[in-house]
Amino acid sequence: MESIRLSSSFFQRDVLAVAPELLGKTLVRSFDSGETRRYRITETEAYRGEEDLACHASKGRTYRTEVMYHLGGKIYIYLIYGMYWMLNFVTSEEGHPSAVLIRGLEGFSGPGRVGRELKLDKSFYGEELSTSCRIWIEDFEPVENYQTSQRVGIDYAGSVWAGKPWRFVIQ
Repeated sequence: MESIRLSSSFFQRDVLAVAPELLGKTLVRSFDSGETRRYRITETEAYRGEEDLACHASKGRTYRTEVMYHLGGKIYIYLIYGMYWMLNFVTSEEGHPSAVLIRGLEGFSGPGRVGRELKLDKSFYGEELSTSCRIWIEDFEPVENYQTSQRVGIDYAGSVWAGKPWRFVIQ
């Protein structure tokens, strides 16, 4: 099967459609060393707009969240605990801030481990997935067997938002 890079239009849809459909897709990373690696996406989480109190955009448009307000298909990356770069893909239409957090790749569970494995840094912020030479997503057969559950580590958002089943994991 020939690999086909996903176009921006794949990401320019509702985050609750994009997040589960990313499962099983191939994340491709071309490193500075010249090595290119392919990883199967195994776990995602959806963050949907300013109304979602777990979403960074719930605080409004800021320097940090600016790219989330752009047209889907860009990278939203941020640092937590001063050491882990969290990889997110912006979804939806311009002005509707939503993103999918990549929580797991085959062999790497947890968004901090994903960021370390991919050697991410702030230079990826705003990068366009459809044209990047460093990181992109290739299509693969859809995954039909996956679980949904509550998102992780967002108790601060309150029980309604913390309880949303917006985490998607391959079974």
